[in-house]
This record gives sequence, C-alpha cells and structure tokens, in this order.
Amino acid sequence: MSDDDALQSVRARIDEIDEQLLRLINERAEAAREVARIKREAGDAGDFYRPAREVEVLRRMREANAGPLPDADVTRLFREIMSACLALQRPLTVAFLGPEGTFTQEAAIKHFGHGVKSLPLDGIDAVFREVESGSAEYGVVPVENSTEGVVSHTLDRFLNSSLHIVGEVELPVRHNLATLAEDPSTVQRVYSHQQGLAQCRVWLDTNLPRAERIAVSSTAEAARLAAEDPTAAALASDAAAERYGLGVRYPSVQDGAANTTRFLVLGEQSPPPSGEDKTSIVVARENRPGGLAGLLAPLARYGLNMTRLESRPSRQGMWEYVFFIDILGHAEDPTLKRALGEMQQLASLLKILGSYPRAAH
Repeated sequence: MSDDDALQSVRARIDEIDEQLLRLINERAEAAREVARIKREAGDAGDFYRPAREVEVLRRMREANAGPLPDADVTRLFREIMSACLALQRPLTVAFLGPEGTFTQEAAIKHFGHGVKSLPLDGIDAVFREVESGSAEYGVVPVENSTEGVVSHTLDRFLNSSLHIVGEVELPVRHNLATLAEDPSTVQRVYSHQQGLAQCRVWLDTNLPRAERIAVSSTAEAARLAAEDPTAAALASDAAAERYGLGVRYPSVQDGAANTTRFLVLGEQSPPPSGEDKTSIVVARENRPGGLAGLLAPLARYGLNMTRLESRPSRQGMWEYVFFIDILGHAEDPTLKRALGEMQQLASLLKILGSYPRAAH
C-alpha cells in the first residue's frame, strides 16, 4: 500500500469515528433531556446543575483515560459536553466580574463550559447582588492569588450575604503586555487591575520604568482603554487582547511562573459530598489571649487539615477580627461535623460559607 493509500485509509477511519462520536454525543443529549423530563414530572422544575455529579463524571473520565490525550484535555472535552447537555435541560445564567475578556470569565468558562448564559458585571458587589436576587443562578468572583494574596472585598462581602460557596476554580494567570504601539518603548501608560500591576511589578520596573501605572476595574477594561490610545498598553489576557484588537508585544510578563488565581462559585445552596471536598467558614471569638488557638483546637484534635486562615477586621469594633478558614472535608462528614459543633460552642460567630468539590488540577 502506498503512502497516499495509507493516509486515505486513516482519514476514512477518522471520519467513521467522528460519525460515531456525533451519534453518541447526541444520544447522551437525549438522555439528559429525559432526565429533565423525569424531574419535571416529579415536580422538580428548578436548577438541574449538580456540581457533585459533574465532579464524579469528570473524575471517572480522568481515571478511565488511557491516553494519548492528557487528563486536562479530557476534562475540558467532557465539561463542554455536559455544559451543552445542561443547556438543553435548562440554560444557566452565570454572573461574573466583567467586562468580557477577564480572567474571571475564563474561570467561569472553565467551571461551567460555554453552554451557559454569561452575565458580565462591573463589580464583585454586583455579582453577589445578581445571584442574591435570583437574576443569575450562579456567580464567579476572585478570592485569592498565589503571589499577591487575598481579594479582601470578596471575603468581606460574605459576612452579610446568604449565598454559599458551591465550587472553586484555580486558574493559571498569564499577563501579556498588549498595545497598539509597534515599539513598546514608546508606551507612556500601562493599565491593568491592581492585582495585575502588582503581579508584574518587577517586569515593569525593569522594562517600562517611566510608564505611568493606572489601576482599573479589570484586565479587560485595561485592554479596552489601551485600544483607544496608541501610547498606552494593558497587562491583560490573550482573550482580552484579541477582543480589543491589541498586539501582544511581550507574553507572560508576570513576575512568578506559578501565578495562579483562585475563584469561588456562588450559589444558593452547597452541594452534597463528592468525596473530595473543601469547607469554608468564618469564625470570631472575644479578643482575649489564646482565643484563636482555642477556636482551632477541635480541628487539630480530630486530625483535620486547615488549608487557609485569613483574618479580616470585623467592622464591629476597633481591633476586633473575624477569621476565614478553609478545611478539607465536607460539613456533613461526621468528623468535621463534630469539630464544627465544638467550635460553635466556643465562638461568638461561626458561619459555614459552603462545602464544595475541591478544584481539579
């Protein structure tokens, strides 16, 4: 068999596989619609999105994956299939910190896929309000960065919100210097979110030391402003640069190679245990010696892993603080449930912000 004949044979096999894939994907979509029909007949006309179920499916697919596709690609493919099937049942509206082209939108797509209705908003408060009012089923907001730390406004907003954390997303962040200018040395102003400017501080000091640094509401807004001024640049994502017609003059200019931002998914109710969960709480105790150590003692006594501890002013009195804590496990797990019960007896405030599947890596 000649090389041309061999190539045609392989291509014919690919065409056959593609037709099989299309048939099977549509069979899955029909099964998803049948699930929706059964639920509606049983009186469940609400949200068909089930985070724990999706995590179970994605985990099973990764475990079954024999390659050559890497697990990350398999996860992304099945996420989009599930997203499209969910849209047939009932499309979700997901609010996020906008405008379009932000890293928060990228995180929302990573978590929900493209089958949802995206709702860009101009602030973290607005995302909370939209979900609290029921205008959006879910919201996505940033909460911390691996190099610059916590997004304090997100944590503060939880103190007066009825919303729960229903998921988390970890997103590697790549900042590009994007501009209309052909010669980046002519750039006089650099726009970005304050976190983006902080994450690229060393690079800017070295390469654009005279350029004014201007903090704006998002990296996408930075790209929009840079698109109006040939003497300006933005520190922004590939998507934002492409959306606003900017050239990426220097890619990946963030100071840390392992620059990752964590995002929280907001909803009305925490999902049931998935087997690999995290619980977030906020606690407070009277300001006295050993108060915090006493609060944390039940976690140590039950051998529970605390992955984050962040203090914030309580705004109830001078030098009084609340503590945001992340713990591995679900609040319904017997051991964690007992520990939280003991903490409740010691605390002046204990609020479970949510139990949710841990971010897949």
